[in-house]
Amino acid sequence: MKQERLDKLLANLGYGSRRDVAAWIKQGLIEVAGKAVKSPSQKVVPDEVLLDGEVLDYPHGLTLIYHKPLGSVCSHKEIGRLIYEDFPERWMHRKPQISSVGRLDKETSGLLILTDDGHLNHFLTSPKHHIAKRYRVQLAQPLQGTEVALFASGTLMLEDDDKPCLPAELDVLSDSEAELTLHEGRYHQVRRMFVAAGNHVEKLTRISIGELTLASTALQPGAYQALHAEAVQRLVSG
Repeated sequence: MKQERLDKLLANLGYGSRRDVAAWIKQGLIEVAGKAVKSPSQKVVPDEVLLDGEVLDYPHGLTLIYHKPLGSVCSHKEIGRLIYEDFPERWMHRKPQISSVGRLDKETSGLLILTDDGHLNHFLTSPKHHIAKRYRVQLAQPLQGTEVALFASGTLMLEDDDKPCLPAELDVLSDSEAELTLHEGRYHQVRRMFVAAGNHVEKLTRISIGELTLASTALQPGAYQALHAEAVQRLVSG
């Protein structure tokens, strides 16, 4: 198993600076394979490191399935409540950084995946993998009855876009409720599609990414589950 320099490992996992690591060693807070560490530069196997008696959390990468609540922003820097406030603070200092795969706007809730794994990010966002995303929509006005055909046509043009939307599937639940499945990810696409159809989205929730559904996670808003990137890819693929 690959060995890493201890102080670099702990710094990259967000635990603290290299100076902090040196101080913890002096305090006898770090053990490797049951033995006290003497030098911050010691090469270690991450799974053998104990910090203050605890194993390191997710030393081989971090991927989360998350139920994004309303009012939170998918950003590291924007003003307002950030989604990252729902996670341990040290995770925000990890390198590579954990980031959301795509975004849900402040007024959209639902299923979101966050990862520091570049392969998973590419798999979920690359058009060639055809990862569909499904949304539950509450509308301000009753549906007119033409939206199913319009969204499926592949001819719907959105304002400021230079090519039409890919065909999308709309399943009508009631006069003003529906579920929409998209096969691409444009800026505010669901909201803009309904504006183009003469309506306005009042409530929007992403309920699935590929074969992974929000309901199957049983996560409450603001809650998350950490899994290996490969496991998340399998759940999405079905």
